[in-house]
Amino acid sequence: MRLLIALIVLAQWPQFRGPDGNGVSSASGLPVQWSETEHVRWKTPVHGKGWSSPIVLGNRVWMTTATPDGRELFVVAVDKDTGRIAVDTKLFDVAKPQAAHDFNSYASPTPVGEGGRVYVTFGSPGTAAVDAATGAVIWTRRDLECNHYRGAGSSPILFRDLLIMHFDGSDVQYLVALDKRTGKTVWKTDRSIDFRDIQPDGKPKAEGDYRKAFATPQIITWQGRPMLVSLGSQAAYAYDPLTGRELWRLEERAQFSSSTRPLFADGLIYYATGFNTGQLLAVRPDGTIAWKAARAPNKPSLIYDGGLLFMVNDSGIVTCLDAKTGEEVWRARVPDSYSASPLLANGRIYVFSEDGRTTVFEAGRTYKVLAENVLDAGFMASPAVDGRAMYLRTKSALYRIEQPQ
Repeated sequence: MRLLIALIVLAQWPQFRGPDGNGVSSASGLPVQWSETEHVRWKTPVHGKGWSSPIVLGNRVWMTTATPDGRELFVVAVDKDTGRIAVDTKLFDVAKPQAAHDFNSYASPTPVGEGGRVYVTFGSPGTAAVDAATGAVIWTRRDLECNHYRGAGSSPILFRDLLIMHFDGSDVQYLVALDKRTGKTVWKTDRSIDFRDIQPDGKPKAEGDYRKAFATPQIITWQGRPMLVSLGSQAAYAYDPLTGRELWRLEERAQFSSSTRPLFADGLIYYATGFNTGQLLAVRPDGTIAWKAARAPNKPSLIYDGGLLFMVNDSGIVTCLDAKTGEEVWRARVPDSYSASPLLANGRIYVFSEDGRTTVFEAGRTYKVLAENVLDAGFMASPAVDGRAMYLRTKSALYRIEQPQ
């Protein structure tokens, strides 16, 4: 029985980009083809506007949403078997919401869950711990502030007893770790970069785009110790996740507003540097650069498999690189534009467009498309997987996509 429970837990999707935060699922039997009328076990409309990705914890699929004006912020849970909404709780009222870009939403950070709790943040408007069984609020914090400038986007992560979050705003930039049991601050670390109030060309900044960032951090293990890899604006950082002490910083002054989640594989950290003249970097865990490549995505995160790196950029260019050298293996084009991060499962890569198209291709040294699937609304959220089912959130609904056994 204990083994069965352990396998069930491993099958869950508890955070942004899955169990290891890298967009990889060990599931087999996931569907390759679907439509509005094929392989849809259920479809549940979700009210409001929210780009947070679904997570799966126990028998529920969790996400957040908000009114389009950002005045009301909700957590929603859907029964994964029936598609029925089991929890729909308003967590926060916001009298004067910060400005957010129309492209973003007021509910873009993805929840994280474990041990009967779901942790939800909307950035500065509020953070909460919620009982996964009842939806009851356990604790809240509303004093963690920054000017997100275009809206919040970074998702929280859990490490041991800590809930770790980014607050990279146009005014202040810091990381904070809360005691996940109580919500109290354990450590808070300001970003060490001096923005110098100038753009890369030396001209004074007129606004805060060069300071803000939206990336979700990643925990890696190097030389037997945990390391928090964290992307801010114009720099990547490594910290001790238990204390918040900075270990190293790698500056890339020409790039800003980093938004992807770093990967760690075969001894290298891979990440996209951000907007403007964004690049893909492969960095050793001591903070030194192994190689650089151009044409990195701004928003979709990366996929690693078998010595290869796969990425889709915002405009639909799909690229495969040799992970050791950064040399291009192949490049192709898929239709539409992209914000959601791709999924790897059973040797297949799924990319999800803002127009509702999913292109499925082989994860290999030759580009081979297996299927193209279209749903009614587009994807801003990344997928979740549990067992043989995929949970796909479009701009208007949550789907359970599953091929009958």
